[in-house]
This record gives sequence, C-alpha cells and structure tokens, in this order.
Amino acid sequence: MIFLLLIIIGWFNIYAAVYNEEHTRILDLSQRYGKQFVWILATLVVAVFVVVIDSRFYFFFAYFVYGGLIFLLLLVLILGKEINGARSWFEFGSLSLQPSEFTKFGTALALAAYLNSKKHDLKKLPVFFSSIGIIILPAVLIAVQPDMGSTVVYLALFIVLFREGMSSYVFVTGLIMMILFFFTLMFNNLYLTIGVIAIAFIVAWLVTRKWKLCLAGLGVLILVAFIVGLFNSLIIKSLKDEFIIFLSVILSGIVYSVYFYNKKAISLLILFLFLTGSLVYINSVDFAFSNLLKPHQKERVEILLGIKSDLHGTGYNVNQSIISIGSGGFAGKGYLQGTQTKFKFVPAQSTDFIFCTIGEEWGFLGSFVIVGLYVFLLVRLIILAERQRSDFSRIYGYGVVSILFVHFFINIGMAVGLVPVIGIPLPFLSYGGSSLWGFTIMLFIFLRLDASRAEYLV
Repeated sequence: MIFLLLIIIGWFNIYAAVYNEEHTRILDLSQRYGKQFVWILATLVVAVFVVVIDSRFYFFFAYFVYGGLIFLLLLVLILGKEINGARSWFEFGSLSLQPSEFTKFGTALALAAYLNSKKHDLKKLPVFFSSIGIIILPAVLIAVQPDMGSTVVYLALFIVLFREGMSSYVFVTGLIMMILFFFTLMFNNLYLTIGVIAIAFIVAWLVTRKWKLCLAGLGVLILVAFIVGLFNSLIIKSLKDEFIIFLSVILSGIVYSVYFYNKKAISLLILFLFLTGSLVYINSVDFAFSNLLKPHQKERVEILLGIKSDLHGTGYNVNQSIISIGSGGFAGKGYLQGTQTKFKFVPAQSTDFIFCTIGEEWGFLGSFVIVGLYVFLLVRLIILAERQRSDFSRIYGYGVVSILFVHFFINIGMAVGLVPVIGIPLPFLSYGGSSLWGFTIMLFIFLRLDASRAEYLV
C-alpha cells in the first residue's frame, strides 16, 4: 500500500516538476510524466512477476544473479553510453537502462546467501573480508564509470554486517573515519592532531583510572617530541610539525610496548592503535580529497562545510533547493503553483531534487507526510526482517532497509543542504525507469520471501 502511494505521489509531483502548458495531459508520452506512467505500469507487471516466482529461486540462484549483474557492470564500461561524464547506461533506441540500479538487489542477495552459508560468523576474518569483497566489487566497478553517488549507496550494506555480528570496533572505526574526514577539511591538521592525542589521553584515563600512568605517558611523548624536533631542526630541517608529533607517538608507543606486553593492557594497546591509525588517516585525507574526487565534488563538500561559498556556481543547486522548500511555508503554495518549479530555478527537479517540488507546493505538512511514509516503510521492513525464520531472508531484508534508508537520507539531505550533492534518486518518487524497477524488484523479492517465511530454506 505504501509502495503504491509513493509511486502515485511521485508521478503527480513529476508532472508538477516539469509541467508544460503546451502539454497539459498527464498521459502525454512525449513528456516525462507520460513516460513515467509507462514505467509505473511496467513496474506493476515486474512486481507481479517477482512475487509469483518460487522464493527458493532467490536463495539458490543468488550468486548467479549477482554474477550476471557484475558482468553487466563490466559490459557497460565498454558498450555503455556516456551521459553527464559517466558511462553508466545501456541505450536501446529511446530506452535507457542503468545496471547499477539493479546490482543493488543482486549484491544484497549474494551477501545474504554468503552469510547464511557461513552462519554469519563475521568474527572470522575470512568470512569478514569475503563479505566486504561482495560489497566492494560492484562499488569499485561503479566508481570507475564514474558514478560516486551510486558507489556510496553500496556502503550502506555495512549496516547489514553490523546487524549480523560485525565487531563494534569496525563500526566505531568507520564512524570515526567519517568524522575525521570532515574535521580534517575544516581544521588545521596540526591542531586536529593535538586534539586527537588529547582525547586519546582522556579516554586512557577513563579506561584505566590511573592518572599517574597517563601523566607518565604524556611526559614520555613530550620528551620524545622534543628530541625528534631538535633532531629535525639540526639535521633534517624538512619535517612538518604534525609529522614530528606523529613520529613521536609511534616512538612513544615502542617505549611503552614492554608495558603493554607485561601488564596485558589490551585496552591501552587498542587505544594506541586507534590513535596511530587516526593520525595516519588525518594526514592522508588531504591527498585523497585532492586526487580521488573530481573538482565539482570537492567544491560540493567545501560548500557544505562552509569552507567555500558559491551561490551562482557549484552551490547553486542546493541554494535554490533550500529557497524552494523554504518558500512552501507550512501548507505550501498549492499543487502546480510552485514558482521555483515553474521557472526552472532548481535543476534536476524531477529526479535528484524531486523533494523540492513537494516542499514548495505542499509545504511542511506535505514534506512531513512524505518523510513519515518513508519512516513507516522502513520500520515496517525492519519488523518483517526480524520475524523471518530464515537467516537468508532476514539478512536480505536488512539489505533492503539499508539501501532504502541511505537513498532516503542522502536525497532529502541534499535537498535541504545537510549532505553534499552526489546525485541519487528518492526511491519510488524520482523520475526514472531503472531506479523504479530496481527498487521495486528489491522490495518485492523481500515481500516474496516474507510471504513464504514458513518454508524451509537450506
């Protein structure tokens, strides 16, 4: 029911987003809203096809589906059509299909099949790294296209790994890396390095409650830093301050390695490794940011963090999006009455920025309803996933939840300026046949598995 409601709302808002007074019929096939109607009809057929297939098909052929879709990702790099700088599409006359939209459910199926066969024992390194490999392989192929927006979505499947027993250390490490990435761009590396070391000492005191030990460690670090700094000023004369501090941390750790070993201070050793890894990461972010991201992607991140302001260039989309949503007020301007929409101020307003149309024409109330529908859908899917008797079905269910959540969060976050613009659709609402089919297949596979949850899957 929610599925049908969302695609109908999406269809009417696509009509509002690209409304053309010369083509007022909503079924006009020359316009996007007419084409979307055809996609919706085809989607309903696909949904019926998915649910009539025996649920065991998805279990036994998960790897074949995954392998076939990986092959399409390789093939699109060779035969695909380049659109907006990315070779991500197969074109068949007037029909275009994007394989990456379908590989999402294929990856979720393969991950569920693998973890089910290995009893989801993610504490074992071979199982852990193989699971990561299943996720990373399509992400890398999509990054090569390049389509960084879709690449990020695949990282959502790490939520599944966490649910299935992945070490909390890995989850916390990922969270820290994300925070440090943005902090590294916002603050001077030297100050950030000192701040991270200070936090490490505070945590060490909270863990051990031995303030003398912590003071001794700080004293050793200061002494080593003084010696390294003196050596640099007299002989090398080329090391940066943050590298001197990093080297001092390493040498201080070597000094305390005997203590770690004799006292079996595992918590302190882990903290030291976290500190060392954080400092390496901080000093490598600049290189990655400068060399792995395209110029417009870097500008989007800098604009989001307030490092740069470009309201007429890279920041134009987000600025106009915020104006559009804000102008809707509490109840909105009314259907087909959005001025920002009508005068095309917001680019991609029927695809990546479809939420702008909702915010402007339906206001806070309409936006609240849309967000509420997605939250209800996600909560309902989590409940369904938890009641599965089969590990395979539960794991796949959480894969569906993770992918839908990341799409929902990032797309609306882009529209209101909370996350960088990376160009991913809002599930079931944005214009596009590939995304609509991909999300539908993904969702209805899980509904099919849930319908047969009493059956035994090997």
